[in-house]
Amino acid sequence: MHSYLRAVGFSTISKRNEMTKIIRDVVHHYDEKHVVEDYEDGTFVEYSKFYVPDAGISVCGVFDEKKIFHPEYSFPFFKGTGITSREPVVIERHAEKESFAGACDDLRIGVTLIFYLQNIAEYMVESKKNPFLENASIPLTLSGLSREGSILLPLMKDRETVMVEKEMTKNRNNLIAAARNGDEEAMESLTMEDMDTYSMISQRIATDDVFTIVDSYFMPYGIECDQYNVMGEILDYSINKNTLTGEEIVQLSLESNDVQYDVCINRNDLLGEPKVGRRFKGIIWLQGCMHFEK
Repeated sequence: MHSYLRAVGFSTISKRNEMTKIIRDVVHHYDEKHVVEDYEDGTFVEYSKFYVPDAGISVCGVFDEKKIFHPEYSFPFFKGTGITSREPVVIERHAEKESFAGACDDLRIGVTLIFYLQNIAEYMVESKKNPFLENASIPLTLSGLSREGSILLPLMKDRETVMVEKEMTKNRNNLIAAARNGDEEAMESLTMEDMDTYSMISQRIATDDVFTIVDSYFMPYGIECDQYNVMGEILDYSINKNTLTGEEIVQLSLESNDVQYDVCINRNDLLGEPKVGRRFKGIIWLQGCMHFEK
């Protein structure tokens, strides 16, 4: 059973027969359906049902020659808003099932973002139509499901400080781009900058709390490559109820390292009261939806 089901309002699901009922509900009362006709084992189908606005459960499986549907796996999803990145994306199939992981190098984060692809059937269709889809710059929306998180108070910043930080971030991104292309001066500048940052943190950590020094971050977490430890400013939020279970779900629009994305978390798993301007800190399972041209 998927450990992130609670993020979309199914925290009380504990038995396999309960999950089987939900899978049947998704298949028989779906909101979205995507079909891959020329699949090797029959007809591949992806059913999705929204139990919360923009969030719910997807069921993937195959219709055999007798038109009988065989569900292979299911997963909770949360479709974010806006476009997170337009950088080239690499997609690779998971070994054990017909699902996919994506990787995107975004200079603003500084690490390769690895995510679980949401629109599986759409990608399968598009990849067969376009053999040059790999490494293409396709608009990407990232979102996350969280099982635990907390709300932190914001940092007090004046307008001038915000402008200076944005300019420094822009310059750093330009240096990283140049360094990736082999510019030795850019590599040297980045090394010196990192040394200055380390020196500053070493001095301030003796008297200041770490979360007054670090405004936001986006770092890999644990062994699984698509889970991240994040902290970001809350730009917007909403609280909705799961239509089946009645559990409250908090949906947050966040900004970390100049990257905007959305996070979905069960209200019972969130410590603190979300407000615009405050910060969210937690562990997320990163998902991504690629937007193909129609």
